[in-house]
Amino acid sequence: MEIARGPILDWGVAKFVLPEEEECGDRHLISSHENGVLIAAVDGLGHGREAANAAKTAISVLNERASDPISSLVARCHQRLRQMRGVVLSLASIHVSDAAMTWLGVGNVQGVLIRANAPEANTQEPLLLRAGVVGCQLPPLQPIVLPIAPGDTVYFATDGVHRAFSETLTALENPQKAADRILRQFQSGKDDALVLVTRLVLTQT
Repeated sequence: MEIARGPILDWGVAKFVLPEEEECGDRHLISSHENGVLIAAVDGLGHGREAANAAKTAISVLNERASDPISSLVARCHQRLRQMRGVVLSLASIHVSDAAMTWLGVGNVQGVLIRANAPEANTQEPLLLRAGVVGCQLPPLQPIVLPIAPGDTVYFATDGVHRAFSETLTALENPQKAADRILRQFQSGKDDALVLVTRLVLTQT
């Protein structure tokens, strides 16, 4: 199962597949677990069937143990992908009871957190990406933990989306409309592309 809707999130996704390919090499996951929800955007190297198979394998590994620490999840993906084409990915694990998000990126899947209730100059926090390829060359994994509150929004975009998308983000736009708009305005057309937008809407009861 690639996607499991979580009750604490409002989200949207948009993707572009190269016209000559049958499958998208970029995949996403939203998987609820006992502590919250795991969010992921995965980009299989290159494009086409082999890239899609690598991305689907990574998604399967992540979904199997969605509540595990994200460093462990990335390490598990690395082991499973050693005989396949690698992937780059970004993950965010939201723990609602702690009002915290742990996130990590390997490769070039851009991540941005937009805060709903922060001073204007501090509304945007980018994900620090580590150079490497999961399944080939894994860098030291250093997850970052941030406080998170209802209304905060996480944006992930694969490298088929121009980096300038981050200059247009707000905490007000509907997640699906935001994903569609970003893909329409910023996709390069030279690679598969995926935009995943997730907003925390509820606290745990």
